[in-house]
Amino acid sequence: DSLPPPLPKKQLQRAESLPEKGPSQHCQGDPTPWAGSILYSIPPRHEEGAPGSIPPRDRPSWGPKKPLTKSQSLGEPVARSSLQRAPTPSAAELTFGTVDGELGKLLESPAGGCGVVLGCQAAALARLSGRIQEELLGPEEQQQLVEAELAGQGWAALSTPERAPCCESRDAWYFRVGFTFGQTQLVFAAKVPKPCCTSLRVQSSLGVHCNIQRLIGRFTDRLPQELLLPASLGEQSESPPGEEPARPATSPVLQVFISPEVPYQTLAGFVKGSQSLHRTSPGHYERLACLLLLQVCMGLEHLQVQNLGQGDLCPENLLLVQCPCPSQSQEGKAASPGLSLPRLLISSFFKVKDKRRPCSTSQEQDWTRGLDSPLSQVADELNLGMLIYQLLHVDISPENTLGFRSNRLPEIPSLSIYSTGLKRLATLLLHRDPHKRVSIEQARSILQVLLWGPRQELFARSKKTLTLLRSWVEVKRALLLLKFAENSAGAAGSPGLEEWLCCQYFQEVTEQTLYHITQVLYA
Repeated sequence: DSLPPPLPKKQLQRAESLPEKGPSQHCQGDPTPWAGSILYSIPPRHEEGAPGSIPPRDRPSWGPKKPLTKSQSLGEPVARSSLQRAPTPSAAELTFGTVDGELGKLLESPAGGCGVVLGCQAAALARLSGRIQEELLGPEEQQQLVEAELAGQGWAALSTPERAPCCESRDAWYFRVGFTFGQTQLVFAAKVPKPCCTSLRVQSSLGVHCNIQRLIGRFTDRLPQELLLPASLGEQSESPPGEEPARPATSPVLQVFISPEVPYQTLAGFVKGSQSLHRTSPGHYERLACLLLLQVCMGLEHLQVQNLGQGDLCPENLLLVQCPCPSQSQEGKAASPGLSLPRLLISSFFKVKDKRRPCSTSQEQDWTRGLDSPLSQVADELNLGMLIYQLLHVDISPENTLGFRSNRLPEIPSLSIYSTGLKRLATLLLHRDPHKRVSIEQARSILQVLLWGPRQELFARSKKTLTLLRSWVEVKRALLLLKFAENSAGAAGSPGLEEWLCCQYFQEVTEQTLYHITQVLYA
């Protein structure tokens, strides 16, 4: 009774749970000198690297280290990497799941929100373009594995479902063959060169390109008895009815190349079979012509970078391959071969050893006079100009092309919104003044403008400036990505070749290029 009343106990504010004692903690009765301060007053947290902050290695293992989350309580160990300042991600690395803290750092950068959005759009177009290209060409790793499996193989490793060639170009026959790779049956093309062909020595060294024929295998062997070359077909048709066709005693030994792309037609066959389509649907056909010419330009640019030339740029040596997936732009249209966009392949090459090679004719020598470019590039421009007329079903001779019999090129009728632009491009490619002639790179840009803009009406209300063109590119990129997003949510099909070509354009184009090209095209 004589004892004084007990002192009131301190009330703990349990905003955060106390650490549970574990084997690593001190025993009761032997507290650490600073245990009371931890129990009764939690010191304020400092940002790491700020003055007065405690380095992570000096803090107690169970002391307060970071704001708590629902899945982490006080006393649980935290990885050292989480205590270090994370680098600010670039716009290309952002995703919808990026945390707001990292997003805020970018929004406070000098570029601001607009710069972040533009960077995300450019990165998204690049990723989308890469995925479509992989669909078109197949995974590169798988191609390398197949190429290794084909090494040292011959006709015995291939199945031949068809006796006749599936396609014949000016310099080779193509047979459809099958090859078993693991549990998968792959379909390839066996390329049998004609005796006049000499370009295959440089073809195997080319890099992978969407518009260049690839070779993944080669061997020398006799043609199997079940396969027929067109020359032997005529000989066998002379056999009496009811008797087996007479075959040569021994087939010739031929060099054979394996290509993963199976051509079904040459561009010459496409042009010949599309005359009625050109009359009935001129807008659609001439758009296809622009897309095919664009692929020719892209392939020629790839060859020029590697110091290679196209051996014989003519419709008979340009191969057409069906795309593996239907294009979104072709959905809902009639399933006709003339209405779908094929992939175009250049299959004939030669090595450019000198800056100039001898001209084939005196007219060509005069036409190339005064030009500093290699003659192979000049010939590409000449052949591409002639190809425009051939695709548009306009007869043209080399003499008229070179402009020696007449200063006027054949007239191209105006049948669609593309006719005037194609006529202008042909005139620029075949101009007798070498300084007014456009290059293959400029021709590619002109075709892209014809296909996807900007069209001339953009400048009807506003003066053409770099600012206007930059804004146009930014808006079109955003609308293109929105189109892909809307199509992916519906049943519009997978992006195809035309979408890939469009992605390539808006991924690379600049306002400076557009200013120059529109000046040339709309002059």
